[in-house]
Amino acid sequence: MGDDEYKLFETLENFSEMLMRYNSAIREIRTKFEVLNDDLSLRNSRNPIESISSRVKKPISIAKKLKRIGYPVTVGSIRDNLNDVAGVRVICSFVDDIYSVAEMLAKQDDIEVVCVKDYIKDPKPNGYRSYHMIVEVPVFFSDRKENMRVEIQIRTVAMDFWASLEHQMRYKNDNAAAKKISDELKTCAETIAATDLKMMELRKRIENQ
Repeated sequence: MGDDEYKLFETLENFSEMLMRYNSAIREIRTKFEVLNDDLSLRNSRNPIESISSRVKKPISIAKKLKRIGYPVTVGSIRDNLNDVAGVRVICSFVDDIYSVAEMLAKQDDIEVVCVKDYIKDPKPNGYRSYHMIVEVPVFFSDRKENMRVEIQIRTVAMDFWASLEHQMRYKNDNAAAKKISDELKTCAETIAATDLKMMELRKRIENQ
């Protein structure tokens, strides 16, 4: 095996190991949310979490993002400069459930919250709403412990519905109707947000009867 082939093999091996680490971190976070959901369902007689999904960013997406932000495409650069390689999405029933499960996760003594972006209280200009956290979680491997970063998105069913459809229907900026479509999508997001709050209010009224 020549030097070039050996370097390529070594790079691929290191990349595969890195993806394994991120997948392991995802399993740690998913388990934490599943345990919280089971515990809360017993205490409150309902499940605050509707579903949990996860993904590791695809290699081509990782490379494109690193190039876009001006960093080299290496295993070390991925670890140092990207926080969203591992992602977990948690879908909750109500808006207050989002803040409850986020707070409970943050209080766990092996979780370090790196940053929070609350797009529910401060939506993006297009109307997007979600609660984002970057956390570090320790993962125990055969010969070491390593703190891995995971991006967590927590949103209601309605918020997720809007975000999924907005992504599917994403329009081209040079389209003459782009501004009108953008305004209508934002109106839909505001309607959905108002419905979320109304549903939460109705639930509380039912619980207080």
